[in-house]
Amino acid sequence: MKDDYILVYEHLQKLSAKLARDLRGPMSAFAQLNGTTTLPGALDAKTKQLIALGIGIAARCEGCIAFHVHDVLRTGATRQEILETLGIAIMMGGGPAVVYACKAMEALEQFSSSEQASTPSKNREK
Repeated sequence: MKDDYILVYEHLQKLSAKLARDLRGPMSAFAQLNGTTTLPGALDAKTKQLIALGIGIAARCEGCIAFHVHDVLRTGATRQEILETLGIAIMMGGGPAVVYACKAMEALEQFSSSEQASTPSKNREK
């Protein structure tokens, strides 16, 4: 079954915005955490997004895969950098991570061929 990760991303964006309206305190804190932890520091934003993608794969989180493939492409990550991240996720997550790495590869192909993630940005808050 082929998932449409662009639609997953867009749908989760809408649901997250609704959740942020309905659950202001925790979602505001999460947005602040996300915004500050993804800013460049000792690690650049691209490296941080690659790490987040790898964790999303190892944690078997499809929504995380959609968000972080989208976001890591916006940081200018190359296909090879993303593929190597998938390899690390597989090493850490074993067989189940292979399945989710395949999902991430599918998301990569979809976002790479769309306008959705094609423009690199310095940082994007969710």
